[in-house]
Amino acid sequence: MRTAALAPPSAEPSQRVIRAVDIVKEFETDVGTRRVLDGISFSVRPGERMAILGRNGAGKSTLIKILSGVMDPTSGSIQLGMRLSWPLALAGGFEGDLTGYDNVRFVCSLYGVDFHEIFSFVNDFTELGKLLLLPMRSYSDGMRMRVAFALSLAIDFECILIDEVLFVGDTRFQQKCHHELLERRRDRAMIIAIHSPDFVRTQCTSALVLKAGRGRVFDDVGLAADIYSTL
Repeated sequence: MRTAALAPPSAEPSQRVIRAVDIVKEFETDVGTRRVLDGISFSVRPGERMAILGRNGAGKSTLIKILSGVMDPTSGSIQLGMRLSWPLALAGGFEGDLTGYDNVRFVCSLYGVDFHEIFSFVNDFTELGKLLLLPMRSYSDGMRMRVAFALSLAIDFECILIDEVLFVGDTRFQQKCHHELLERRRDRAMIIAIHSPDFVRTQCTSALVLKAGRGRVFDDVGLAADIYSTL
């Protein structure tokens, strides 16, 4: 989980933007250098939802990792003018020997937020009850994702990163996730790597379409979804 942008940004409203500038990412392989991202640029402001579209291997998750600080670009830069979350429902950063309660407390200390307020939200949202007092190594994947999802929403991030996992749990819990994320947080920016053209058409304000390392941002999300469907 990223902790680079902890304090509220001091930027003026016009500077509240997440901006990627000419991002290049290369990997060394047995057959030579592979360029996964080649000069990707975009910007996202409060209230905007940008989808990242592309077939498997197009670089969607790589771009999300660069944005979240998990991976460095080969060249280019990410300019953070808003508090940026870790990828929604990412549960890999939890310490298995700690309880859910203690993991939440640790994350709160990293981000300088009030533990009691955050834990109250996590406890209510996850519906895990006394299970939050057990070591997280005993949790199922779904339980860990509930805690991670709740933490992502409880901390006051201005831009939420989503790497394909939009909602977790059964149908009722997914509806709860939908309400909290897409209805109650309409004012937040979101960057969403996703495979669903229908979601892009109905929920996004722009879309970055990736193919063969290159990318183009479309304000016409219907056109972007149609192009993606032909890739």
